[in-house]
Amino acid sequence: MNKQSAYADINGALLHYELSGNPNSLPLVMIHGGLGSTRDLDVLSEYLIEHFRLISIDLRGQGKSHLGDAPLTYAQYQKDIQALLRALGIRQYALFGFSDGGIVAYRLAAQNPQQVVRLVTLGSTWRLEENDPTIDTLQGLTVELWTELFPEGVAYYNASNPSPDFPALISAVKTLWLDTSESGYPCDLVSQITCPTLIMRGDDDFLFSLPEAVALKAKLTDASFANIPFTAHAAHQELPELVCPIIQQFFVTADATTASKN
Repeated sequence: MNKQSAYADINGALLHYELSGNPNSLPLVMIHGGLGSTRDLDVLSEYLIEHFRLISIDLRGQGKSHLGDAPLTYAQYQKDIQALLRALGIRQYALFGFSDGGIVAYRLAAQNPQQVVRLVTLGSTWRLEENDPTIDTLQGLTVELWTELFPEGVAYYNASNPSPDFPALISAVKTLWLDTSESGYPCDLVSQITCPTLIMRGDDDFLFSLPEAVALKAKLTDASFANIPFTAHAAHQELPELVCPIIQQFFVTADATTASKN
C-alpha cells in the first residue's frame, strides 16, 4: 500500500497522519482506537483504497503524534481533527472510527453536519452512565496490564513515538475514558447526527453492549446496525474477512463516491 506520511502542527502538537488511496475521490477520515495508531486500520484500508482518498490520523500522544500540553479529551481530539482537515483543505468527508475514534467521530458528525456525509463506527460507545459495568475495568487499568495484553502495540509506541512516555499516556487516557463532562462522550449530541450512519459492534464486546448500541440507533435519524458474530471489541482485526466487506458495502454502494469539494 502506497502511503504518504506527514506531520502538521495542530493546536500545539505535531500530529502524524497518512494519506493514501485516490486523491480525486471523496476523503475518508479514519480514526484509530485508544492507545492505538494508524496501523491498526491498515486491514480496512486494503478494502477502501481504490474508492477513497484515505486520511488516517494518529490521535495526539499516540502512534507517531506528539502529546502536547493540552489535556486529553474527546473534545480536544475533535478540535485537532477539525483543524487538521482545515489545514488540508478538506471541506466534505466520510468518517470511520474504531472505539475512541468512533466516539470522536460521533462528535464530529453531530457538530459538522454539512461536512460529514457518511459515518461508520465500530465498538464505539456514546455515553458513560454512573452504573456502567466497564467503569471498574477502566479504573483498574495499569501499564503492566496493558503491556501484558498488547505487547506489540506498546513496543510499537515506544519505538515510533517522538517522545514516548507510556505511563503518562495511560494516565491521560484513563482520565479521558472516565470523563463524563461536556468535553467527554457525546451523549445526547448524537441526536444531531443527520448523515447515513452504520453502527457496528462485536457480539462479545463488553465495552459497547448490545443494549447501548440499540439505544444509540434509536437516537439517529438514518442508522443501520451490524452485530458481528464470533468477535469482541476489535472485530475488524479479529475477522476482517467478515467485517471489512460490510464496511465497504456501506461506503462504496451508498453514494460514498460523491465527488470531493475540496
